[in-house]
Amino acid sequence: MTNTAAILGRLMIARPPAGSIPDSPGSYQFRDADGRVIYVGKARSLRSRLSNYFGAPGTLHPRTQQMVAAAANVEWIQVRNDVEALMLEYSLIKEHKPRFNVRLRDDKSYPFLALTTPGDEWPRAMVMRGAKRKGVKYFGPYAQAYAIRETLDLLLRTFPIRTCSDRKFIDHQRLGRPCLLFHIEKCSGPCVAEVDRLHYDALVSELIAFLDGDTAPVVRRLEKEMAEAAAGLDYERAARVRDRLGSVRKVIEKQVMVTETPEDLDVIGVAEDELEAAVQVFFVRRGRVMGRKGLVVDKVEDLSPGALIGHVLEGLYADEAARPNGIPRQVLVPTMPEDSDVFTAWLSELRGAKVTIRVPQRGEKKALAATVTQNAKEEFVRHRLRRASDHNSRSQALTALQNALGLSAAPLRIECYDMSHIQGTDYVGSMVVMEDGLLKKADYRRFKVRDVGGNDDFAAMEEVLTRRLTALLTDRRVDAQARRRRFAYPPNLIVVDGGKGQLAVAERVVEQLGLNGEVALASLAKRFEEVFVPGRSDAVVIPRQSEALYLLQRLRDEAHRFAITYHRSLRGKRMTTSVLDGVAGLGPTRTKRLVAELGGLAAVKAATQEELLGLAWLPDSVAQAVYDKIHGVTSV
Repeated sequence: MTNTAAILGRLMIARPPAGSIPDSPGSYQFRDADGRVIYVGKARSLRSRLSNYFGAPGTLHPRTQQMVAAAANVEWIQVRNDVEALMLEYSLIKEHKPRFNVRLRDDKSYPFLALTTPGDEWPRAMVMRGAKRKGVKYFGPYAQAYAIRETLDLLLRTFPIRTCSDRKFIDHQRLGRPCLLFHIEKCSGPCVAEVDRLHYDALVSELIAFLDGDTAPVVRRLEKEMAEAAAGLDYERAARVRDRLGSVRKVIEKQVMVTETPEDLDVIGVAEDELEAAVQVFFVRRGRVMGRKGLVVDKVEDLSPGALIGHVLEGLYADEAARPNGIPRQVLVPTMPEDSDVFTAWLSELRGAKVTIRVPQRGEKKALAATVTQNAKEEFVRHRLRRASDHNSRSQALTALQNALGLSAAPLRIECYDMSHIQGTDYVGSMVVMEDGLLKKADYRRFKVRDVGGNDDFAAMEEVLTRRLTALLTDRRVDAQARRRRFAYPPNLIVVDGGKGQLAVAERVVEQLGLNGEVALASLAKRFEEVFVPGRSDAVVIPRQSEALYLLQRLRDEAHRFAITYHRSLRGKRMTTSVLDGVAGLGPTRTKRLVAELGGLAAVKAATQEELLGLAWLPDSVAQAVYDKIHGVTSV
């Protein structure tokens, strides 16, 4: 069910017709004049919640007033219950990233100890950061990378599973010789069949159980092995087991016991002001702190303490990839979330068992919560110092750029374009985006140039800009709900890599599409870092040490990097397929494995017939076809 209303004055949109808003749970979305979702909310009663936005503007919070003033229409989606409304709200916020919704982000990229258990033939342990991947089991996050590497180094003495990359594993498998880690007993040598699959899987399972907090069985096993070796007068083996036992105990000592009983719980601490909040989360499993995580909340809407906790819970648990430690039985919070019964039901549904959310009142849990809150306060102080410095420099750069180019307002969204090719082949273009002085990689776009033959940067630039700005105009003409998100946001400033020629191309495209006066233009020449703008024959003088010039250089270099990366990707694919494409029985998977195992495309070309036929996984007929294709042998 949707409703569209016109803008009423400059203060707020018109109230939907009486009785048109359902009195049921659901999610509502405010859109601006360009069709972008600018705010997503949820409600037990859509009618009651939305009526709050259409009262006297003076009764609304200033940030809410800004949102309503920017909105052109409102629409809503009904669901069956409050839990579905909560899940729908989260998915819509994740999809649209509305600028008036609370934003949660990691205050740093915390490292995890990861095991590629399900997806690898021989699972490996490694330290990982960034986005979570399927087929990988994560433990942590940890505060410092050196701490996790030290822990892993200690554990490998007892659980000698591989830590090498797939490339290195294949190399040693082909050579038939293990690496140094095998010789110092920190790897069991699966690459050279020194361990069978059953024993290796048992090592992996034991390591997972140990990292999950089930440490007692491992200690008992090592103590028993040491005693048996000593009783059998095998003192050398007893000493090795003793050293392994010492390493395990060192790891256990690092996992400080914070509860008297082996409980599973997450503890959330918050420090905040009117604009932002710092959140710290301690993950306690079997009574020990197994990891921690920090979040920063940008409070772009008015939030009560309970509403803030609700957003934090959504950010922590809504995505399966974002909760590598799972969902515990208890979540300790400083303030109960609004609609706490909804969050309790939602978390219980995700976990498949009852989850309790509560504020600790006494004892060890209250003391633990105080410790986590203190960590949040300290992190908040550090964040504000960093943010003040970063925000000031970005504001100065945008203001300096506005003044240097003679713009009417600071360019909050800048798009930069660059071309890449080699002698006219694999022609590509890149578009990188900067919003509020920060690179916004989610909006980057790359173009495969279609209609340009030979080496013609001007024609390629014209094609790319025409495609991008035509898409923008198309988005404006279609219905708001059908709009593509790909090119939905218009730029305040377009920067092209090059000199006056590239700038003239951009001017022509903007004029032909009727966007004069709406989009500002500039070009940045590589040779002397000269900046050109329309209407001036000479370059704009921007001091060499100016923040504005540094911002343009960083944007231009990023566009160049993005274009080069795409060009190399296309060129690599073309070179690979030009040699191996069309070989019967050699699909993309086999092609990738063949190139990887032999050490590159050149090695495949240089391979003898015997080497190709000696690959056990590659059928002889396919190996022969590869050899014939490379050497130009035609079958009779």
